[in-house]
Amino acid sequence: MSPVVSDDGLLLPAETRPLVVEIDGHYVWSLTPSRDGAPSGAGVLVPWPEVLRPYLSGRGRIRIADFSGDDVLYDDEVRLGDGEGALAVVDAAGHRLSVDKVGHLSRSFADVAETVREEILAGTARAIEDLRTYAGVQPYLNYGALLGAIREGRMLGHDSDTDLCYLSKHSSPADIIAESYRITRVMRERGWELLRMSGGDIKLLLPLSDGRACHIDVFVAFHVGDTFFQLGNRSGTLPREAIVPFSTIELHGHEFPAPADPEAMLSFLYGPHWRTPDPSFRYEDPPAGVRRLDGWLRGFRTEMGSWTEFYNSPLAATLPRKASSFARWVAPQLDERPVLDIGAGAGVDTVWLARHGRAVLGVDFSRAALRVLRRRVLRAQRRDRKHRRGEVRTAQLILGELRSTMTLGTQLARDPHHLYARNLVGCLDKAALAQLWVLARMALRPTGGRLFLEFPAAVRGVTEPAGTPGAPNGLLRRSDPEAVRAAIEQAGGVVEHFAVEPGEDMFGEPDPAVCRIRAHWPRPKETR
Repeated sequence: MSPVVSDDGLLLPAETRPLVVEIDGHYVWSLTPSRDGAPSGAGVLVPWPEVLRPYLSGRGRIRIADFSGDDVLYDDEVRLGDGEGALAVVDAAGHRLSVDKVGHLSRSFADVAETVREEILAGTARAIEDLRTYAGVQPYLNYGALLGAIREGRMLGHDSDTDLCYLSKHSSPADIIAESYRITRVMRERGWELLRMSGGDIKLLLPLSDGRACHIDVFVAFHVGDTFFQLGNRSGTLPREAIVPFSTIELHGHEFPAPADPEAMLSFLYGPHWRTPDPSFRYEDPPAGVRRLDGWLRGFRTEMGSWTEFYNSPLAATLPRKASSFARWVAPQLDERPVLDIGAGAGVDTVWLARHGRAVLGVDFSRAALRVLRRRVLRAQRRDRKHRRGEVRTAQLILGELRSTMTLGTQLARDPHHLYARNLVGCLDKAALAQLWVLARMALRPTGGRLFLEFPAAVRGVTEPAGTPGAPNGLLRRSDPEAVRAAIEQAGGVVEHFAVEPGEDMFGEPDPAVCRIRAHWPRPKETR
């Protein structure tokens, strides 16, 4: 059969080998048709990854070939979407992006200059030295960087970061988490900007001369009994002797520590066929091990990468630039105290409330959203220099992380704020939603402030997804208004206003059912 490229995806023969997709000569995606597609006619239809869809409008040349590039299945000009302009999967600075091994968009090593590659290698070596000398752990090169060094003698062209692991002497999750936070403090003291991904996984952010920041992942590894665990999500049988004492490998002229038996580690990570190149490789982690790691160390940043991709994609430019009707409804009900905008996103309502005299603290768990918010604040400050406006501050809040929630809640208990959250409730999982009520109780019960909520409602007769058109797939969900009210009351709150009516979605389009809630937390009665 002849392959077909359309807005729906790629119609291909049901092959078991990995294929590489390029747009105008640039790598964007790898797939295995028999695994990733569904039967359609004489072949299988492999849908475009959701992270690519915002970019697939225009004209361009698409090439589909095997990994070597010798067997070309398709190579032709196509028109996708509205067909206007050129197909280009690029970031705001024009850098080429591709889908990485975990389904996120990033810049692969094949698309970076040799000088930038050298910066990444030198930065990785510096991270190893800081971890060893100052944090007191013994890191080793792993995952794609190790695979590239052993199998090909160079970085993998389709990889996008470097990965380090360290073998902890601990087996208790509490001790492992405490060790990871100690490492975090030390690395910050060494000047590293970093992002915590779980109780045993941090990303060091390495600034590069091309304007971006490369991630150096630092994962914990440990044994519990005979089972070896390594973030992210690996578990199984690998003896300690396969890791220590370390060996040494060379990568583009740099020497790095490596597991004692690199081939045993690569078999553990990628299976027995790790020597065969497969850019479309997917990890198949034991479900029991994933559950254990989620329960011990992980789980509170599950959707952060997807929100990052949304705020870095063309869809973010379609968000409204005018304040929501919810902000206009809330403003007359506010007294002089500041406002905490939780899940501020692009910050339109944050800036509007400040422009009308309110001091506002805008918080979000997505660093990409915070970058958008800060740019909006700076533009507003330049535009409104001659006009009275409230101060805007920004910070990261991770509601799924108890430490983050309790820290902010303690501050707010001494610094009265109203709490404002639009389109937040439907973005939270059960644990994070429970933390929202903890934060509200801590912040509002001592001070008498109010909680203002608006969210897409799940009611009878409303079946369409929240946030259409074009919302991040599955990231904003409809919530049961009565369940939300019950949760507030169970947490000690009093619902003063409750209404379900037509409103606006996150893109400013009509939504047939949104819920608005105003609530407060009564102060505890004084004891005599």
